Amino acid sequence: MIRCHIFLTGIVQGVLFRRFVYRKANHLDLKGWVRNKDHNQVEILVEGEERKINELISLCRQGPSNAEVKDIKIEKEIYRGDLNGFGIAYS
Repeated sequence: MIRCHIFLTGIVQGVLFRRFVYRKANHLDLKGWVRNKDHNQVEILVEGEERKINELISLCRQGPSNAEVKDIKIEKEIYRGDLNGFGIAYS
């Protein structure tokens, strides 16, 4: 089990990117959240099996049809097991 903080930039806001990540992460039974950040960036905090997180990252590189991901920054962190479910955060 691993924990990753993922930051995506590009055309990732206003194209249903958070909903896309939410659906994919829940399908993969991952825990965490996704939210919009400033400057056309989406942030994801996720925990789960490494292969499932890698699959989510691959899906995010493609994104929904109207998205254009220009850059992905991935920060691996120590697994904590303190996340429940996967949701869309608003902050």
